[in-house]
Parts: sequence; structure tokens; C-alpha cells
Amino acid sequence: MTTPTPFHKILIANRGEIALRVIRSARALGYRTVAVYSTADAHSRHVREADQAVCIGEPLPSQSYLRIDAIIDAAKRTGADAVHPGYGFLAENEDFAQACRDAGLVFIGPSPEAIRAMGHKAGAKQLMMDAGVPCIPGYQRDGTEGDQSPERLAAEAARIGYPVMIKATAGGGGRGMRLVSSAADFAAALASAQSEAQNAFGDPEVILERAILEPRHIEIQIFADRHGHAIHLGERDCSVQRRHQKVVEEAPSPAVNAELRARMGEVAVKAVKAIAYEGAGTLEFLLDRDGNFFFMEMNTRLQVEHPVTEAITGLDLVELQLRVAAGEPLPITQDDVRFSGHAIEVRLCAEDADGGFMPQSGRMALWHAPEALRVEHGLVSGVEVPPYYDSMIAKLVAHGRTRDEARRRLISGLQDLVALGVTTNQVFLARCLAHPVFAAGGATTAFIGTHQAELLGTDAATLRDAAAVAALVLAETAHDGTRRHSERRLTHTLPLGLRYGLGGATHAAALTQLGPNEFTAQIDGAERALQLVESAPHRLRVSLDGVVEAVAFHRDGARLLMHFRGRPYDVADHTRAVAQRQGGAGGDGKVRASMNGRVVAVLVAEGDTVQAGQPLLTLEAMKMEHVHVAPVAGRITLLAVGVGEQVAAHRVVIEVTAEAVAA
Repeated sequence: MTTPTPFHKILIANRGEIALRVIRSARALGYRTVAVYSTADAHSRHVREADQAVCIGEPLPSQSYLRIDAIIDAAKRTGADAVHPGYGFLAENEDFAQACRDAGLVFIGPSPEAIRAMGHKAGAKQLMMDAGVPCIPGYQRDGTEGDQSPERLAAEAARIGYPVMIKATAGGGGRGMRLVSSAADFAAALASAQSEAQNAFGDPEVILERAILEPRHIEIQIFADRHGHAIHLGERDCSVQRRHQKVVEEAPSPAVNAELRARMGEVAVKAVKAIAYEGAGTLEFLLDRDGNFFFMEMNTRLQVEHPVTEAITGLDLVELQLRVAAGEPLPITQDDVRFSGHAIEVRLCAEDADGGFMPQSGRMALWHAPEALRVEHGLVSGVEVPPYYDSMIAKLVAHGRTRDEARRRLISGLQDLVALGVTTNQVFLARCLAHPVFAAGGATTAFIGTHQAELLGTDAATLRDAAAVAALVLAETAHDGTRRHSERRLTHTLPLGLRYGLGGATHAAALTQLGPNEFTAQIDGAERALQLVESAPHRLRVSLDGVVEAVAFHRDGARLLMHFRGRPYDVADHTRAVAQRQGGAGGDGKVRASMNGRVVAVLVAEGDTVQAGQPLLTLEAMKMEHVHVAPVAGRITLLAVGVGEQVAAHRVVIEVTAEAVAA
């Protein structure tokens, strides 16, 4: 007999869209909810939508969302008798699961023992091999002294044969992973992977595996209860990745047929039964070109991409988690699982794809999610996107009868999405979905690296049209910053001169009014016909050379944020600016922080001499590390930051005084 574990109030130990997702299903089942938040998230949606909320610390995760003591205390203070960890942060932390157990709280997830068994990649791989699950050949700890030394690891890499993959044994999300093509690159890649693993997980240990080139990344969703039942819910294809972080996920996989699905599902179920697993979990596999699959790791939690499985099965996976955690048997058997249609999800991230995918933060001035898609997010217009957490700020999911229908719907929804004020990867995602290789179902983990040049940049013709439309929007919003009301339409007897920056260039325009709301514009030497068709708050309909289109916008002083033809534009109005002497650009020796972030490594000291391009310090933001290098050869004359310090974007952190440095 198994013991039920009923509960009534759930604390969600997470933030943003993750917490909101759990709140939605918990409420549907009649549970009360408690949110926790850092001071940076005090005005977030998940805080407002929970029944109760408790502040657990300062912005950095280590000072808030990773504080086990503060979360347990918040549960006790609010009378919560269960904890849902969400996905990320402490979701796969056995110490957290154990602390919940010790405090008499129901942990909505697997046991601490199961998390411990599968959370360490080396140990998990050995368990899977013992259970007969196919694994990638490689090297992991065997208990011998010095088995993590650089010399031993280099020797093992040579034995495995290049290319090899270095993987941190703890954590996930692609952190601490490096692909190494030759022995000459191994030492530097190992040091980098171990450093990132230490900073991210507090554990520098790594394993080595033979690199399977251009595989598919396939994961199997499983569920198990304490009554000995386990099922799988099919696969998800997560092959479209950048830096080992998933970008696009879909179900089912275009590379998996019914027979392969059954084999992979059978292996996954066998694996979780071998460790008496309970709750939701995901086994991740690499699928090679010949149809062979190899175990990579198990995620002992719900995945970010679970909505695509929900879309094709009709199941609520959070609801299943809650029922299993309460001690109920799974309400379905394997024979009850049915798949319908196709679903695709993309991860909207606050990052500048055209600027090296640099993480972004700041104020989301205008936000409007497309109603035709399932959009998981915690955003509203005016909210601050902080620099302390993962760069993913939303995920968009489309479901269709066929893969192509789902793909078209998702592209259209991405083009309708209005996200102004914080740079996102919106356009990059739409281009991934529209690329012929992805459209044909042929994308592997090499997809982005192979086709990156085609997935980035701006179409020149669209940019010219955006520059023309921007002239009309600038003129229309010049006085009140939003729009002119119907009784205050533009009336100019003389051409209105405008000067503004857009797309890396400065544009000059002259608008001449021909009639009510009709203009001709001379823009960069070309004549365009413009008409204001309709206006509403933050929305216009304009005609450009006879074609009527919608424009969304937000005006903040001299800055105009504009959404046009499926992408955002940032326009700087220079019309009234006083001409200023241009200062020197580049080569001044000042190293400025590329983003808001935390200093995790300082590689030089004041007085050191450096070469141009030499690494100086490393910043961490939104789960990524960014190395800053010397802009010129010379001597370090200012070191303005230290390890652990939080810095703002564009702050001068190091100065290099140029001088001849011996080669």
C-alpha cells in the first residue's frame, strides 16, 4: 500500500512565466498558491496573480531564488504544505527536495534520491548503462585519484578520438559544454568548461563523450507514479539549438516514425522504472543519421518545452504532476495516449541576434502577444526585464493539423508579436521557421551554425520602407508622444524637415502635405507617397505608395520604437538635436561593459601590459559568460571593477593606455 500525501496550498519556488504556468493549473484544481520573489521582481505578474507572495531576497539568484532556507521559511509563514519547483533554479536540486521533505512539505517532483541519481551526469550514465540503455562512448569518474586532472582528461580525449564533447556533470542548459575538434584546442576548452561549471553549479567536474556530429536532439517525456505505473508521452525534437541551448522545439519529430517512437519510449520507461522514479521527467537522446539513439541525460523536472506535448496529447502536464504528488495513480495508461496534429514552440529571448546574441535588459515599453498562439509569458507594457536571470522572456506555441500548418501559424504569430523597448530574437526565430531546411524537416543540431548568415541581418527593401513610414510616425507623434487626435491632424503648408537615425544610418526626409492626411515625402533622395489612414493609441494604419499596413509604436521623447512588417525598429529623432562635435570612436582604450552583468573573472591587474585582443575580464548575464578583450595594445592604467561586482551596461570597467608592446 502507498501513502497519499494530500496538500492544499502550493508555494511555487520560481518566477515569471514558469510560476504563472503552475498557478494556472493549480487554481483549476482548487489549490491556493504562494509566489516568492526577489526585490527585482516585486511588481511582476506572478507576484500579483498568486494568492499570497513573499519577498525572499535581493536580485541575484543566489540571494533569492536559490536560497533554500528563505523558500522553506516562506512556505511556513504562509501555511503552504507543498512546493512546486517549476523548471530551472532549484528544480533539480536534491538538497532542496530533501529540505522540503524534512520540513514536512510535499515536494511536487521526484524524490531526493532519484534527483541525486540522475542529476550527476557521470552517475546517471552508469545507471543507464546498467539498465541496458544505449549510451555514448566516453569517460567519467571511476573513483581513481587524479581522474579529473587536465593530463588524465587529455589522455582520455585522445583515447576516445576527436571530436569530443566536454560536459559538466552537474546542471544543464548547455552550461559547461564544449565541442573540441583537436588536441591543440583541448586544454583551453577544458579550462573554460570547468570555469563555467564552477560558476554555474559550484562543481567543476566534467565527463567526456565522443562527439556525434550533426545529430538530432530527441527527448522522451515520461510520467511515473508511486504505484509502479510509468508511461511515455512521445518525443520532442529540440535539434535547433545555439550554444547547446534550445531555440525551437516541436512534437512529434519529423525524424521519428512510429516504430522508432515505440522503441525510444520503451527504453525511457524501462529506465525510470529502474530507479523507482515518480513524477514528470525527460530522457534526452542523440539520434544519429543511421537511426541509432544514445542516452545523454535525464531532466528530473518538467521541461520548458512541455506545451508542445500538451498540444498534441490534450493533457495538462502540470495537473498530472499535482495528482501524482498527492499520491493518486496516473489517470491514463500507455494505451490511452493519443497524438493529434503537430506543435512547434519557439523561445523568445531578450538578446540581440544581430549583435552576437548579446543578452539585453531594460524596460519593455510596449508588449502585445498574438491572440492566435499560446504564449507563455510574464510581461506587460512598461515592465522591467532584469539582467539577473535567464534571457528567455516568453515562449510561443502553435498547433496545427500538419507540421506545415503549425509552422505557418507560428511564423504569422511571431510577425504579429509586438515587443518594443528590449531587443529580442523575434526576427531570428521567424527566419529559422521559414528557412527551407527547417521547413523540410531537415534541421539538426548544426542548423543554426551552418545557416547563421542567412538567419541574420535586415532586408534592404524593407528597411527603406520602414524609414519612409518612420517619417510619418515621427511627424504624427511629434507633440504628444503618442498620436495626434482626429481634430489635430497634421497641417503643414511648407515641407516639414526631419532627420533621424534608423538601421545604423541617418536619414533625411521632407514631408509635404497634399491634402487631409496625405503627403509626399522626399526621403534619402527618393519620393514616396504617404497617407495616414487611421490612428489609435500606439497604433496607426498608413498607406505607403498605395499599400495600407499597420504600425505599432511607442514614443519616448526623441526615441521612437516602431513595429512594422513583423519586426521592431528603434528610431532616434535628431530633428531638434543641437549639432555636436563628434568625439573619437574606437581605439580610445576604454573597455565598456557590453551588458548589465556580474564580473566573474578578472584576468589582469593594473600596470600589466597587454596585447590587442587579449582577454581582460569575464561578465556573466542571463546564464551566459562574455569575455571582454583589450581594444588596443598597451598598459592597464585603470581597473575599476572586482570579481563579484554587478556592473551596468556601457560602464567603463578597464582602461588601456596605448603604447608599443613587444610581440
